[in-house]
Amino acid sequence: MNGKKTKIFIDGSEGTTGLRIYERFEKRDDIELLPIASELRKDVNERKRLINASDITFLCLPDAAAKESVGLVENDAVRVIDTSTAHRTEEGWAYGFPELSKAHEEAVRNGKRVAVPGCHATGFISLVYPLIAGGLLAADYPAAAFSLTGYSGGGKKMIAEYEAEQRHGDLAAPREYALTQQHKHLKEMKTVTGLSREPLFSPIVADYYSGMVVSVPLYTEFLKACRNPKEMQEYFAQYYNNKKFIRVESGTEELYGGMLSGCSLSGWDGLKVYITGNEERMVLSAQFDNLGKGASGAAIQCLNLMLGCEEDKGLNLVL
Repeated sequence: MNGKKTKIFIDGSEGTTGLRIYERFEKRDDIELLPIASELRKDVNERKRLINASDITFLCLPDAAAKESVGLVENDAVRVIDTSTAHRTEEGWAYGFPELSKAHEEAVRNGKRVAVPGCHATGFISLVYPLIAGGLLAADYPAAAFSLTGYSGGGKKMIAEYEAEQRHGDLAAPREYALTQQHKHLKEMKTVTGLSREPLFSPIVADYYSGMVVSVPLYTEFLKACRNPKEMQEYFAQYYNNKKFIRVESGTEELYGGMLSGCSLSGWDGLKVYITGNEERMVLSAQFDNLGKGASGAAIQCLNLMLGCEEDKGLNLVL
């Protein structure tokens, strides 16, 4: 940007994702944040003014409000990064997962409209996209996945519910949800990977703040190659070779008690891939922070690519 600071407006800066994005800019000298007065956060005219005064606007809003904000853009130079579900499968929007392919990376770098992936979708897509793209798995495979996540993924209301002094006893144990198979991430999980049907998906929220594990079980007989954990690990290691944000682990020896914890990577902005199982059945797992690579960290990664600076600038990839 030739030494000129990039003007950033965060529409929805008081939500969980918006606050984390704001915090990540505190130590950056290349960003000028355009503030909005608290009493004007829902004022359409003030939001419109700030959106069009920005170089890049982050949308950290519910879907309907995100769509409204995009409609307020009149300045053709304004670029938008949307963290909601609203535009992830919409034509003209880059899907903000640059590690999936060179085309995804270039779409983010050059995009004027970028949609940040959902947290559960990030884990699922990181595992299934390489399988279908590489011809290892047919697009009509009846995929399934389960996910364990911290309660911060539920936003301010759920955070308050879990952290209340007097809370419901059920919150002490993990809880399965989205029982009707209508989770809002299913559409992008299907569309982005190229699956011909939405996967069966069972997410679970547990009594810890942040971090998650998304797992995809596979019968090896349906794979066209890499029918054992060693070969599959080597395939993923090559697929994500030299990707700063994704680490493909070669074993599980370092795991505490031989178990994958949902909170182990809380505060880290990358994603780890594990391949476990045997020659008959394997489980592919993605471990990361739902507030990092699953939300605000991914949004900042996209911003960095769009600005042409270091991809991990302002992010934490140190373990």
